[in-house]
Amino acid sequence: MGKRDEILSLFPDGLKGRMKPVLEDVEHLNEIRLGVNRPCRIIREGCEYFLSQDGTCLTQGNNAWLTSDREIESIVNQMCSYSLYAFENELRQGFLTVQGGHRIGFAGKVILNTDGSVRNFSCIRFLNIRISHEILGMADPVLPYLFQQGELWNTLIISPPGCGKTTLLRDLIRQVSDGTDTRQGQQVSVVDERSEIAGSYQGIPQNQVGIRTDVLDACPKTEGMMLLVRSMTPQVIAVDEIGSKEDLAALQRIAVCGTGVLATMHGYSLKDVEDKLGKSKSLFGRFLLLTFKDRKRSVRIYDGEKHLLQETVL
Repeated sequence: MGKRDEILSLFPDGLKGRMKPVLEDVEHLNEIRLGVNRPCRIIREGCEYFLSQDGTCLTQGNNAWLTSDREIESIVNQMCSYSLYAFENELRQGFLTVQGGHRIGFAGKVILNTDGSVRNFSCIRFLNIRISHEILGMADPVLPYLFQQGELWNTLIISPPGCGKTTLLRDLIRQVSDGTDTRQGQQVSVVDERSEIAGSYQGIPQNQVGIRTDVLDACPKTEGMMLLVRSMTPQVIAVDEIGSKEDLAALQRIAVCGTGVLATMHGYSLKDVEDKLGKSKSLFGRFLLLTFKDRKRSVRIYDGEKHLLQETVL
């Protein structure tokens, strides 16, 4: 099944015709956002459009299709194969990963447990369909700077939201895992807490993450990192969006074990990230600072002393 059909299959028959025109350009789509009594919004290459009743993309929302509560309900039922109970654990987390690695985020009214944690949704009123895209080879320009005598530097990818840090991390994982004619592939373990790296569906990665890569899906990072070190003896651990004190403490324990690290963190500058890392900044020998401006993605590569090694377009 191609990417277009994977997304189209999420919609009930009555809405497929409306979605088909916009999905002809699925490779350039980032998100489809729907909400009750809200215009359907299409995010394409970082630009926002509104979907009309006939499937045309509009620059203004005046004549856009306003999604009804019944339409949202029918979409949710279609996504969950008309069995919300079977997807209770996924719904509790607020998102669902479907075939192809695409992720649907949910919002609405929740039901709480007595301890204040989320038990489930009583009603879902907003959806965000995030379309999974791989960019094979994205890491090519940075890889030569991440190895010294065949050893991988602990590397932290930094960027604001939406600049492609998870996409870059995914391709780094793939290439470190697969290796090349001149560089032996390494055993990589991925803690994929939000199913965004491997995009696993029923535990099987939908994205290419390498032949020597094991994936722990939907597991909290802190617990998952130590579990994988104990159970899978990785040479490299990869995690997305670190930031908590517990995450950093786990990374320090991993470093003591001699396991390499590939990680990402939200940030706008090295200074911004240094403040968040504190003493843990010494764990990393390479920092990749990603930016995305005027539809151009670029990266600055720094060593552990914050010296600029290279700046290039990805």
